[in-house]
Amino acid sequence: MAKLDLATATPLRPGWTPAAPLWPVDLTSDPTLRCSFDLLRTKWGEVPFAQFERRMSSDLLRLSDAEVLEKWTSSYAGSSTGSAFSVRGWYQTLYKDAFRGKKILDVGCGLAPDTVLFAEHGANVTFLDIVEPNVRFAERVCRLKGLQNVAFCYMEDLLSLDRLPADYDVIYCCGSFICAPLEASRLEAQALLAHLPVGGRWIELGYPESRWRREGCLPPDRWGEKTDGGAPWMEWHDLEKLEYMLSPARFETVLYLEFHNSDFNWFDLIRRA
Repeated sequence: MAKLDLATATPLRPGWTPAAPLWPVDLTSDPTLRCSFDLLRTKWGEVPFAQFERRMSSDLLRLSDAEVLEKWTSSYAGSSTGSAFSVRGWYQTLYKDAFRGKKILDVGCGLAPDTVLFAEHGANVTFLDIVEPNVRFAERVCRLKGLQNVAFCYMEDLLSLDRLPADYDVIYCCGSFICAPLEASRLEAQALLAHLPVGGRWIELGYPESRWRREGCLPPDRWGEKTDGGAPWMEWHDLEKLEYMLSPARFETVLYLEFHNSDFNWFDLIRRA
């Protein structure tokens, strides 16, 4: 696993400041991100549910099978219509057939509204999350839907990735990489890249710099309160940050855009080296 030398991880442009002093975990002594993930686990068992709700996955697991399936279906069935299309439905429509037969690693799966759909359309999906109830909820939904082309992995720390195969076609990160400092995200990305061969895709949803500026240029340990109701960290990403996070691997940009009034941005990259 590649390790990031924080002493040489200098900002690539003005405005990038070292995040470690604000992050309560010393990343130099947390090479597998176990302590960083423990901090993030205090928040991210509460996950986006439907368009404007958040729910604890541990609470959802207490429901009956019929209730779990009804809650998941009613919350995400409308993603491809109405106002929800501009948030989530457009990229579900874009990828659901393109991913048929592909091997997808969903990093930070949460309640897996996208990747369960992709699995229903023939993708082979591994659901990965640092919060075990999130993984168990995705597993239960897949079982209730009768999906066989799925696997599940609780990421206790980066060493948990060792049991995963090395030949994914897509690493899919729908909002998970903006929740930690860039230095921590780079450590995780370097470990994940061992599972993405040349020709594979890195797909990521994030928050753009324009949103961060619109919302007051808050420090990342405070911006998480405004964007995600108490997240310990929230960081904007752009293509330059993403390329830094993934380097020295080289990627070609397939798609990079801001959407939904610049609330979000989308990255679709293909690995070239």
